[in-house]
Amino acid sequence: MVDDERERSRSRWDDGLIARRAGERPGPASEERAGTGAAADAEDVLPPLGGGYGDPLRARLSALHELVGLSRTRVEGEALAEAGRVLDEAAARQRLSSQHTVIALAGATGSGKSTLFNALAGVPVSETGLRRPTTSAPLALSWSEGAAGLLDRLAVPSRLRRRPLAGGAGDTELQGLVLVDLPDHDSAVTAHRDQVDRVLDLVDAVIWVVDPEKYADAALHERYLRPLAGHAEVTFVVLNQVDRLGTEATDLVLDDLRRLLDEDGMALGEHGEPGATVLAVSALTGEGVPELRELLARFVQGRTASESRLAADVDAAAVRLRPVYVSDGRPGLDERVRDAFTDRLAVAVGAQAAGEAAERVWRRGAIRACGTPWLRLYRWYERIRAHGSTDPHLESPAEDELTARQRVEQAVRIVADESSRGLPAPWAQAVREAAVRGAQGLPEALDDLAVSLGNPAARPPRPAWWPAAVLAQVVMTLLQVFGALWLVGQIIGVVQPGLLPPVLVMLAGIIGGPLVEWACEGAVKGPARRYGQEAERRLREATAACGRAKVLDPVAAELMRYREVREQYATVVGTRPSPSRLAGSGRFGPTRRGAVRTAARGR
Repeated sequence: MVDDERERSRSRWDDGLIARRAGERPGPASEERAGTGAAADAEDVLPPLGGGYGDPLRARLSALHELVGLSRTRVEGEALAEAGRVLDEAAARQRLSSQHTVIALAGATGSGKSTLFNALAGVPVSETGLRRPTTSAPLALSWSEGAAGLLDRLAVPSRLRRRPLAGGAGDTELQGLVLVDLPDHDSAVTAHRDQVDRVLDLVDAVIWVVDPEKYADAALHERYLRPLAGHAEVTFVVLNQVDRLGTEATDLVLDDLRRLLDEDGMALGEHGEPGATVLAVSALTGEGVPELRELLARFVQGRTASESRLAADVDAAAVRLRPVYVSDGRPGLDERVRDAFTDRLAVAVGAQAAGEAAERVWRRGAIRACGTPWLRLYRWYERIRAHGSTDPHLESPAEDELTARQRVEQAVRIVADESSRGLPAPWAQAVREAAVRGAQGLPEALDDLAVSLGNPAARPPRPAWWPAAVLAQVVMTLLQVFGALWLVGQIIGVVQPGLLPPVLVMLAGIIGGPLVEWACEGAVKGPARRYGQEAERRLREATAACGRAKVLDPVAAELMRYREVREQYATVVGTRPSPSRLAGSGRFGPTRRGAVRTAARGR
């Protein structure tokens, strides 16, 4: 039934936030990712958390839900599986009774687990004996009605559900307790071990029963206690069969047991601090059993076990997700990266060369219009002799080449690497993919800009003084022609002889023409430079706008998405005072305290 419920949740899950991106990547890989996480949409996975959980946990679960939704097409593999399981368990547990606390009784073969189970029940309900393993299936003991849904979730059949011996103050204090006797975790039967693992993932708390002979068993510590160290607040470790030890020996074994738990990273609830409870009992003689019942009564009446267990699960999921969301540096698109990208595109499109070409065209046009006709005739002759053609486009400089594709690709690679530096691998890959997708068609678009805005043959505007300069050059030319005609007239006798006046007129035209041209050359330097700079600026701005729309904006969108999930991850991590939340490593993910202890032992 639990599997069916999870399968329905998987089928209802919809990313919603990034469905467009998911639609762009069909195929078996995306179908596999669609099943990862085992979560449903916001309404199904996390129904309104009105009364089941407190505000801090509700906020963390909502953030975890958003985190999974934002990450579905970015994060692949099993990274989201634990988070999806936690969301499923949160929704499933909330729909069930909040007045009951489900505690599993787990232990190794011969630890006296079933005997302790009967002692807490006050009546023999679990089979005990020398045959091993004695317990072959989970057996449930409920002190009150209304726990059927919880037991269905644990897949405990009706024939294995019991009630304790009626009567006594202990029954009243334990109202709401559901105690589940599990098969031996070290059973030779694989099915028994599988049942233990399955139930431990679903219960609110666990009582580990150990005996003086197996309390240091590596299988117990490495397979269960160390991985569950982050769940110390919902963990009891009971040293059973102390009747076989003296008082001094019991104290020594308890001290050694606490030492082992501390090495496992499990915080101990000593001196009023939250953490695991360690207790010595003898289920056979009843020593310590009343104290255990009293501890369980306070634990159950607190009605916080399920929330504490779920909070520890969220902690473990957050630790496992940390490499996916926490970056080493401060990645992003700062002004330096943007400007460098724009400069590289400007170089690729030839913006500076286009500006210089425009400046030359402006100056050449001014000089051509204001120059002497004889010099223009000479230049025309030189062009014909050099090229055999009068095509004006042959004067276009060689700098107006179209965009170099390799330079554009290099600029895109650099900006993608700079933007993704320090990002976790999935998000760095998403940034690079966004840059590569945006770069498709970018060289062609830049080529169009280079043709439309970088054409140096375009007709530049003329300054206001240009007509006056042209008129002055015309006057100088007319003076030369007039002086020449005057001399010719004198030679043929049409005009009175007088050499000096026509010569002076001709000299004025001959000298004045180059002077006007020289003055124009000096006057056009500033306007030509400004015209070239304006042409370069227009091409740079158009290139920057094209690069921003195609590459920088998609990259910035991916970085914004990462910042969103990073904020959600920070909410998921939360700030909790319990030291047990910082302990442990293993199947449920290493926590910070466990990591520190491991590093210390390595040194």
